[in-house]
Amino acid sequence: MDYVNPSRPYQQCTRCVMDTTDPEIIFDEKGVCNHCSGFYERLSHRIYRGEESDRELVLLVKKMKRAGKGKKYDCVIGISGGIDSSYTAWVAVQQGLRPLAVHMDNGWNSEEATRNIINVAKKLGIDYQSYVLDYEEFKDLQLSFLRASVPEMETPTDMAIPAALHKVAAQFGVKYIISGGNFATEGILPRMWHYNAKDMKYLKAIHRRFGRVKLKSFPTFGWRDEAWYKLVRGIRIIYLLNYVPYRKSDAMKLLEERLGWKYYGGKHYESKYTGFVQSYILPEKFHLDYRKATFSTQICAGAMTREEAFTALQAKTWTPEGVARESEYLAKKLGITVNDFESIMQEKPLSYLDYPNGYRFLEKLYAFYRKWMG
Repeated sequence: MDYVNPSRPYQQCTRCVMDTTDPEIIFDEKGVCNHCSGFYERLSHRIYRGEESDRELVLLVKKMKRAGKGKKYDCVIGISGGIDSSYTAWVAVQQGLRPLAVHMDNGWNSEEATRNIINVAKKLGIDYQSYVLDYEEFKDLQLSFLRASVPEMETPTDMAIPAALHKVAAQFGVKYIISGGNFATEGILPRMWHYNAKDMKYLKAIHRRFGRVKLKSFPTFGWRDEAWYKLVRGIRIIYLLNYVPYRKSDAMKLLEERLGWKYYGGKHYESKYTGFVQSYILPEKFHLDYRKATFSTQICAGAMTREEAFTALQAKTWTPEGVARESEYLAKKLGITVNDFESIMQEKPLSYLDYPNGYRFLEKLYAFYRKWMG
């Protein structure tokens, strides 16, 4: 899969900063891309709307408190030590909820993120639980995706997070999981940059081809698992930040002043692996700059101007010294040599289309579910 198609002239959206590094991007007659057009179409239902959102939040909090009556917790909150999840915990406590903070530990936490989790839980006076993965299994799965030469190298983590949160919620009889995901800062992400992390057929195909360790305890979260937890156990995911005015810079300042939170250097750098993937592997091997999706979302949400985005994109995401240091750290953690990693970097970029996957089935399944739910 060539993520920069030489037969297609380069083009960039006239409203945001998304461009033809997404091979599926579509532009209208004015040069506006489908990503920001789609963002505005969904905007009215997924972003803070003043008094209307305030009323919805009040009702939602009442539901969560009612469901948590007689139980130790009203909800489970996934926490990574990053801005979104830490601020989500703050908002939940300000709303009078009794959350259990759960961190899915895959062995790649930065020191700053670990301290942030501890500080946030302590200052907010909430319980904290770590769901630790079997690292040998996870390492083998993670290395399989790296060797597969696909951009969604974070699929093992992205599958394990909801699996861990739902397992803990079910354990405590909690009906609500609160996620730090939000439309205001994460509303745009091309499918070809990060394919569906719930596709078990895809995950199994890659691990079967490249893996060497049998997965005995890795928490999976395919459509069957999701259906069980959602339809049978009645567990619902709430994106709390969609109901409040949310600007990352303001949230960061509050977290630093009130909760002893410290910045870790970049979007998703709370994980050393994710930070290296997004700052070096994706832009160098796949020519994918995640900042374009992030900045485009912020442009559409009114949190950044297009000119500010252009300026920010001029800054390089890595240095030779940093790459050498992080490559050595990654290779050691994964049990390979630096030369092995460099060889992987030279392999041809591929996509989920190059491996067995359940895309068509999942599209039909979720379309049916959305129609059924109204």
